[in-house]
Amino acid sequence: MEDRPERADAARNRRRVLDAASELFAERGARNVTMGDIAAAAGVGRGTLYRRYPDIAAIATALLDEHERELQEQLINGAPPLGPGAEPAERLAAFYAAMVRLLENHVHLVLGTEVGPARFATGAYGFWRLHVRSLLVAAKIDQPDTLIEPLLAPLAADVYDYQRHERGLTPDQITAGLQQLAVILLTRHA
Repeated sequence: MEDRPERADAARNRRRVLDAASELFAERGARNVTMGDIAAAAGVGRGTLYRRYPDIAAIATALLDEHERELQEQLINGAPPLGPGAEPAERLAAFYAAMVRLLENHVHLVLGTEVGPARFATGAYGFWRLHVRSLLVAAKIDQPDTLIEPLLAPLAADVYDYQRHERGLTPDQITAGLQQLAVILLTRHA
């Protein structure tokens, strides 16, 4: 079945929903916004909203998608150290720095997408997982699959949010700690 182009009214509604959700999420945090809040702010009916987005996480995911795709593109085709051509430890350190920037700018959205085990089911998480695994393999780490989740765990939105707002760490401090982790783990095998 062919994908049909989006109708003009559907595109307008989608944009209104995403704009309204973005504002509400930034204002209140995604966990404090309901589907009813978004429908009212966007000026659309709940049926219109639910036809495209089954829940808050789906809306937050749609908002995050563009930012995550940009980072994925940089990991695949960007300049080193984020892109190919640098040593695994440098690439992991650069990945951590890029993810901290993403979280600093969009943690309110990520918190809306990461509900329970949903984090592990997103396409972006699958991509981050493959990226980290490839770096572990390139660094000749024994049993790389056992370290993927521990290396991605510090990038969970709730961990980042806790470090920033409860512990008072700056993005630079968080980045430095993660970069130190990357260097310690991946350079001892090189």
